[in-house]
Amino acid sequence: MSYWLMKTEPDTFSIKDLERVKVEPWSGVRSMFARFHMRAMSVGDLVLFHHSSCNPPGVVGTAKVVRIKVVDETQFDPNSPYHDPKATRERPIWDCVDVEYVSTFPHLVSMDRMRSDPALADMAVLKIGRLSVQPVREHEFHRVVELGRVEPPPVEKKKKVAPVKKKAKAPAKKKKPPAKNKTKAKR
Repeated sequence: MSYWLMKTEPDTFSIKDLERVKVEPWSGVRSMFARFHMRAMSVGDLVLFHHSSCNPPGVVGTAKVVRIKVVDETQFDPNSPYHDPKATRERPIWDCVDVEYVSTFPHLVSMDRMRSDPALADMAVLKIGRLSVQPVREHEFHRVVELGRVEPPPVEKKKKVAPVKKKAKAPAKKKKPPAKNKTKAKR
């Protein structure tokens, strides 16, 4: 079994949407690296479901790969933002996997929280942030799940420090123009 992290924007497709529909094709991915990772997936692989392009971004739950090598239908739809004019039914370019809802965490595991955990220091999402589908090590998967079940520690509020007033600068002295060279160059 392998472990993965899959990113989505919650205003496009959230963990609540996946919970409602139960199973969804992970379509519309147009990165060669992400496609490579999806082609490496197997039925039964577990997924960290990550909300991105929101505040704060982070992992909100888990899903499971239930079908692999699914043709991404959005590539054929000229009205889709994921349409690929080079793709044909005979020679599709993009494929995807079907994922099934497993769980929603009681607590978001924010990117900041993951960054602060030494067990997650080498996690790909903290290094290659823009990739929408990426591998996760088994211990990282289980640690993120564990963090999602535990309320994060309170964030210490930074004390507001009164701004330091800058001293007014004295007016700049006028510079003397450079002395002209009174000697003439020999010709």
